[in-house]
Amino acid sequence: MWYKEPAKDWNEALPIGNGRLGGMVFGQVTKEKIQLNEDTVWYGGPRDRINPDALPNLSKVRELLSQGKLNQAEELAKLCFSGIPNSQRHYEPLGELLIDFNEEDYTHYYRELDLNNGIVKTKYRSDGIDFQREVFTSYPDQVMVMRFTASDGNAISFQANLDRGNTRNLDTTQPLSSNSLVMKGETGGSDGIAFSTVMRVIVDDGTVQTLGNRICVEDASTVTILLSAATTYRFQDPEKQCLEVIASAEKKLYQNLKSSHIEDYQTLFHRVELEIEDQNEQQSLPTNERLERMKQGEKDIGLINTYFHFGRYLLISSSRPNSLPATLQGIWNDRMLPPWDSKYTININAQMNYWPAEVCHLSECHEPLFHLIEKMRESGRLTAQKMYDCRGFTAHHNTDIWGDTAPQDIYPPASYWPMGAAWLCLHLWEHYQYNSDREFLAKAYETMKEAALFFVDFLVENKDGYMITTPSVSPENSYKLSSGEIGKMCEAPSMDSQILHALFSNCIAASEILEGDEAFRDQLLHLRSKLPEIQIGKYGQIQEWLEDYEEAEPGHRHISHLFALHPSNQISPMETPELAKAAEVTLKRRLEHGGGHTGWSRAWIINMWARLLKGEDAYENIMELLKSSTLPNLFDNHPPFQIDGNFGATAAIAEMIVQSHQNEIHLLPALPKDWATGYVKGLKARGGLELEIKWQDYQLIDVHIKATQSRVCRIRVDQPLEIRIDSGKVHQVEDGLFEFDVQKGHSYQLTFNSK
Repeated sequence: MWYKEPAKDWNEALPIGNGRLGGMVFGQVTKEKIQLNEDTVWYGGPRDRINPDALPNLSKVRELLSQGKLNQAEELAKLCFSGIPNSQRHYEPLGELLIDFNEEDYTHYYRELDLNNGIVKTKYRSDGIDFQREVFTSYPDQVMVMRFTASDGNAISFQANLDRGNTRNLDTTQPLSSNSLVMKGETGGSDGIAFSTVMRVIVDDGTVQTLGNRICVEDASTVTILLSAATTYRFQDPEKQCLEVIASAEKKLYQNLKSSHIEDYQTLFHRVELEIEDQNEQQSLPTNERLERMKQGEKDIGLINTYFHFGRYLLISSSRPNSLPATLQGIWNDRMLPPWDSKYTININAQMNYWPAEVCHLSECHEPLFHLIEKMRESGRLTAQKMYDCRGFTAHHNTDIWGDTAPQDIYPPASYWPMGAAWLCLHLWEHYQYNSDREFLAKAYETMKEAALFFVDFLVENKDGYMITTPSVSPENSYKLSSGEIGKMCEAPSMDSQILHALFSNCIAASEILEGDEAFRDQLLHLRSKLPEIQIGKYGQIQEWLEDYEEAEPGHRHISHLFALHPSNQISPMETPELAKAAEVTLKRRLEHGGGHTGWSRAWIINMWARLLKGEDAYENIMELLKSSTLPNLFDNHPPFQIDGNFGATAAIAEMIVQSHQNEIHLLPALPKDWATGYVKGLKARGGLELEIKWQDYQLIDVHIKATQSRVCRIRVDQPLEIRIDSGKVHQVEDGLFEFDVQKGHSYQLTFNSK
């Protein structure tokens, strides 16, 4: 990703990160700015926000809903169910690193984010001297590293300082030594998180000194800046922690810091390769110009390749072991009061962040989400007990750094939805499916079981004998009654039953694998059989509610009732063709009425078209995502910036090339015409299988499969082909479906003959 000019604003700056410490590099020549984030800089501490009037009024709200008295139910819920106070904690920026240089007139400007090594580079010429800056954030050394060089000696002079903008009353910046500054303070509130940031400047030649709250460098030949940050969320003494990290990093030469960063980063990034052939390669054009040309209707397959790899880069950079999970903005946020608090929206957005984790071979990056689920489990037990008199644990549509599970906002279309923990726990099973780690499953099962246990108590039987959720919502849509009344809260929205079908099924399968807990398994089997089934409505669409209501917003951004299609596997063209056709009708209706107008919604739509095996529709929506919902730095635009669209679309591109959600590996299931020839290596399939696929002129040429466990491997192809493997026998199950045995630790080469 490269550009001919500095970033004019935050949406053009380039992100760096190591999961915990992030920066947005502007690449300004005279007044450089790196906007800083540390993942635990959040306003305030943990609170018990559970409304004490929830449980005494639960039966009344349920009764009003069953009687169709929607407005009364919603007004009562606003008063009795809403958290007190109504909002959870919000994420904040760490601050800014500001550097004033002497150079004003310059030529030959160039800046880039090298996705191959995770380094942002800025180059320019001033007064006949070539200057270069490199910036990266190291995971092994836990520091941000900046390196300034020039073609002539003693040519680098600048002043640098740390700042938090309009919060000066909450922080101070002061020198620690002749070449070090510390900025420290608290995020606010009586129980706010205290933070420290230390910057140290190391020069070759020239001089360095602190004057006031700035570090001044004169006539240096090379400069290295090390920056660390810490908070009381993890460390008792953040400043001491920063100084220890800086001291450790300072002992290393710059090249050693750089090489250890690259080695660590590439261990993850190089696992996957993707190159879809582009006959009209446009790498000679800057990234923003290529994006603009796409907005004018031109094709650029190469930019789709870049976008896919950028998504993997963002996940590596914002979610690593021992960091918090990626928020709505990853770790990159420049506002003290960010959009939607830049926390975790768990009625799809946080989940979407992790859709590419397993298929793109980044299982380690999934771990922070699992740790957050465990934190939510603690508070979710209290929420389940105090709000609903239920066992187990639950969460609503948001959570924060403290795992808060009480309802967020006073917003009936979203707030009073008890499914957040249930959906998140599906990620535990997904991780097991890709890695077959029995020890992980044994721990995860207890969490999954506890999420399911809540619904054992919460579900109620309706007049038709169905076990239903009530009260709930279909996020974040509204429905219209024949009287014209608009409803938000409801009984048994379709998504709830689909999520519970998946959660119960996962718990049942896990207990069978672990060979235990038969009584609970039988209980879930019974409950699952009494969940409302997926229904087709009067327009031929999948019904969003238990009743076939009219949608108040037919083009709504949420498409919750297609959860069963994606990310679940309850609807598929081969297993449930009638439901798949209804899902197609649903998608078309959404799009005809203006759906997909937010970046993450469009990304979800791409995944859904891929699951319906509609490659052209999926590709068309990738193009729309890039044209309408992508910023110059390739960040997803909700608007404003929201990172889930990047992650959702990255997963969707993989989904178009390989699918494994139906106990078989479907090769090239949704290949569009413009992707005639391509190569991918390292994508993973469920069952612990790693793939390498090469295709040419829409035909499979070569497939390698590496097995991490012994099992039967099933392969589906859409072409009239015969499959052979280099060792063992292949059995044809039906047209296009083949199976053969694989052994743990072995690799298999598949060859194809046209029939």
